Amino acid sequence: MQSPTQHIVLASGNKGKLAEFAQMFTHYGIEVLPQNQFNVPDVAETGTTFVENAIIKARHAAEITGKPAIADDSGIEVDALQGQPGIYSARYSGSGATETSNYLKLLAALKDEPLRSARFQCVLVYMRHAKDPTPIICQASWEGSINMAPQGEQGHGYDPIFVPQGFDCTAAQLSSEQKNAHSHRGKALELLISAMKAKGIIGEQQVFETNGGQ
Repeated sequence: MQSPTQHIVLASGNKGKLAEFAQMFTHYGIEVLPQNQFNVPDVAETGTTFVENAIIKARHAAEITGKPAIADDSGIEVDALQGQPGIYSARYSGSGATETSNYLKLLAALKDEPLRSARFQCVLVYMRHAKDPTPIICQASWEGSINMAPQGEQGHGYDPIFVPQGFDCTAAQLSSEQKNAHSHRGKALELLISAMKAKGIIGEQQVFETNGGQ
């Protein structure tokens, strides 16, 4: 008999991130719900690191919803820009920033710059409740370089200008399966799921087949 669906709140309303989380967790009988479904407003990201901001967001979502929460704080670090935009990736182009305005500003900042190495960073925090003293914290990165121009329609954020190491196309030209297998968020999610299994928060992957599975 299938166990009841568990719910975890994602401390984000980003549809691209929600799709990635939902795809990974659905195999474990867990439904990931965006925080805006519970009318959770965005919280000020006052931290100076990815870890601090992820904890702030997870605690905020857990406190308002009363449910376990996962927060992601991620961004892109560009070596020629001393690690910028970093924790400011989502608001790099200022007030009213959009994904397109952000990566166009980054391309402009790198105009005629030969050093184009960069990496995506992702920190995930899982909190059982708002006062959780030992949240699970996982971190992973994805090495690559900045393309000369945007390419591809998939993904989100800086994907159209990021060429992952080992590929000859941008992250926005990869399938969701390829991206989940290689990306910073996909790798951090695997670490998070392993840690959640070790703590007994989730069980083994469920198999849904009409013949009853194995």
